[in-house]
Amino acid sequence: METLEVIKDQISTNNVILYMKGTPQFPQCGFSSRAVEALMTIGKPFAYVNILEHPDIRAELPKYANWPTFPQLWVKGELLGGSDIIMEMAQQGELKTVIDEAVVEE
Repeated sequence: METLEVIKDQISTNNVILYMKGTPQFPQCGFSSRAVEALMTIGKPFAYVNILEHPDIRAELPKYANWPTFPQLWVKGELLGGSDIIMEMAQQGELKTVIDEAVVEE
């Protein structure tokens, strides 16, 4: 599968997905760490891709998203943004609302 197809598939099959440096347990940069912390506070499951292990995704996603930096938080197929936007939304309570609506408990 082509890298762009992989990215589109990941975004479409995961209601909440974070493209980050490292993993939620071991973030590899401060921006990814803050994004994970904001998501963990909400307490809902989310998918992630460690772009350090996937250089093809690291190279292609910024072009596809028209967003040059990581982390990137995608919710229901839409790019919410990077670390600053995630933190701002978390502080205003908007992130919890968006995530709660995207992750419906079964």
